[in-house]
Amino acid sequence: MKDSEHPFFRPLWRRVAVVAVCIIWSIIEFTTGTPFWGTIALGFAGYAVWQFFYLYKPVDENKAPAESEPKE
Repeated sequence: MKDSEHPFFRPLWRRVAVVAVCIIWSIIEFTTGTPFWGTIALGFAGYAVWQFFYLYKPVDENKAPAESEPKE
């Protein structure tokens, strides 16, 4: 399991909040005159968008995990 697939990130609002915080942090860094850290924070936001919205595959809540299925 990757960290982006952690159960904490299942609700959409949490994934949106992480991206929003990174973007706000980037804006703050750019406005205070530290473009290096603004670029780093913008990179975090881009990576979060990639992981949480492009590659993210939601877990089917109705399907039982493979470990709990009886083996015949």
